[in-house]
Amino acid sequence: MSQDILTAISDAVGTEVFGIWFLIGAALVFFMQAGFAMVEAGFTRAKNAGNIIMKNLMDFCIGTCVFILIGFGLLLGEDALGGFIGIPTLGIFTNYANFDWSNFVFNLVFCATTATIVSGAMAERTKFLSYCIYSAVISAVVYPIEAHWIWGGGWLAALGFHDFAGSCAIHMVGGLSAFIGAAIEGARIGKFTRDENGKVTKVHAFPGHNIVIGALGCFILWFGWYGFNGAAASTGAQLASIFMATTIAPAVATVVCMIFTWVKYGKPDVSMCLNASLAGLVAITAPCDVVDATGSIIIGVVAGLLVVFGVWFCDNVVHVDDPVGAVAVHCCNGIWGTIAVGLFATTNAPECTINGLFYGGGFHQLGLQLLGVITILAWTAVTMTIVFKVIDKTVGLRVSEEEEIVGLDIKEHGLASAYAGFSLMDITEGSMSVNENTELGVDDYDRATEAQKAASVKVSGPVDPDAGMHKVVIIAKLSRYEKLKNALNSLGVTGMTVTQVMGCGIQKGAGEKYRGVEMDVTVLPKVKVEVIVGNIPVEKVIETAKKTLYTGHVGDGKIFVYNVQKVVKVRTGEEDLEALKDVE
Repeated sequence: MSQDILTAISDAVGTEVFGIWFLIGAALVFFMQAGFAMVEAGFTRAKNAGNIIMKNLMDFCIGTCVFILIGFGLLLGEDALGGFIGIPTLGIFTNYANFDWSNFVFNLVFCATTATIVSGAMAERTKFLSYCIYSAVISAVVYPIEAHWIWGGGWLAALGFHDFAGSCAIHMVGGLSAFIGAAIEGARIGKFTRDENGKVTKVHAFPGHNIVIGALGCFILWFGWYGFNGAAASTGAQLASIFMATTIAPAVATVVCMIFTWVKYGKPDVSMCLNASLAGLVAITAPCDVVDATGSIIIGVVAGLLVVFGVWFCDNVVHVDDPVGAVAVHCCNGIWGTIAVGLFATTNAPECTINGLFYGGGFHQLGLQLLGVITILAWTAVTMTIVFKVIDKTVGLRVSEEEEIVGLDIKEHGLASAYAGFSLMDITEGSMSVNENTELGVDDYDRATEAQKAASVKVSGPVDPDAGMHKVVIIAKLSRYEKLKNALNSLGVTGMTVTQVMGCGIQKGAGEKYRGVEMDVTVLPKVKVEVIVGNIPVEKVIETAKKTLYTGHVGDGKIFVYNVQKVVKVRTGEEDLEALKDVE
């Protein structure tokens, strides 16, 4: 067999293999819809989880419908107006046998990603109808036209602008659209405290209801990003290099963010680090095929810091309420990743033919990247401002105050709860008890100084002795329940009523932060223990409870004492002290 035939066979096999990988990559990008849904749901409140799932489902489904009719043609149709736009085509209906099925599916899943980004920044207060409308417009017109400039043979592509997988075309556009929408519709109720002049005096944190779901979404997105960045690779070496960059940048970004938040806020911020992973992925998306390991590391370092700055900027400077950090992750790092091509591109990367500023290429590529960023920012700002303003003046962008307070699940979808049948309170902590493997609460009272004992533990005076019977109500941490129960049992109190409740567990000035914003009051799981005592001195019950619960930290609990007028035992009819004999 001749060498020419072997080469032809090898090329044919390679073409087929990469054609299949192209579609597998598209499937991975589609799976990222689940990741976006989990991140957004986890970083927001439970009363809106169903609405968020519905939005992430529908932006893909609505996007598919409009992409068939107009979006695909505007993106990949024949050039018109000097590379500004593609000519709309219905070839999917009129010439299906020769239609470009792979490119349609691949570009559709990318298009849906752009619309999904907007959802997070406008979560918890946007009308579902309005969301459907602007999602359709983004997928039908806004994204396809600017993507045509980059990937459809348009004017930016002709100049040499480089955005391999969409830092600019997808993430920057989605992030800026999110910023504009969130700014126009305003912040969630209670996010900012303002004085009589309307000036913001305090930013309030709204912690996400399920950080585990948010983390799952982050991992799903990272996994899908290997398809997002790598699907268009044309050789095995290029694909491997892209995978390397897509791994290094987010990992470095997350470590840098962890260290920075640890130093700045006293503790490593979980949700911010999850955002940093996504920020590193966004930043490496445009240059993933043209950078080496050094460039990937530097891009990740900047992304890890930039995401923290972006969240702070939205909260404290422009006062735009972005529940999930979409602007910081996608807009800020989309810009950074696009510019990074002009700085770190190197011909050392497989199939790369350009060098950036730091690799001897001068300012030419950097200038092209800046031109692309500026023009696409302008296109997005103008079009999306018009879209949001028109929607706001017609059907309205925002739900009513009542709907926002009650939750969009019930008001927009008739869904009582996305978690029907499940308790949202952590009930596991109450089963933690002191044993040979723990030091849960051991010696807290003994370690207290005499001044602390005198101020916080010692009972100040006798309880009214004429009352006879007393009800003692103790509110404490769930983790202290077993220790409290055992101490009361040792005292002789064997009858008690225990209820799991929610209480304010963080007091003003405690310093706890969520994504850099101090939390004033957070409702946390507590246990309420109620006992009725008659023969046992109530002072002993109080003193025992205080010694048991004392740690010296915020949230140790409170004790309430009430006079009891009557006790009746249902089974025997015994009353008052007689009714208490078998529980003391």
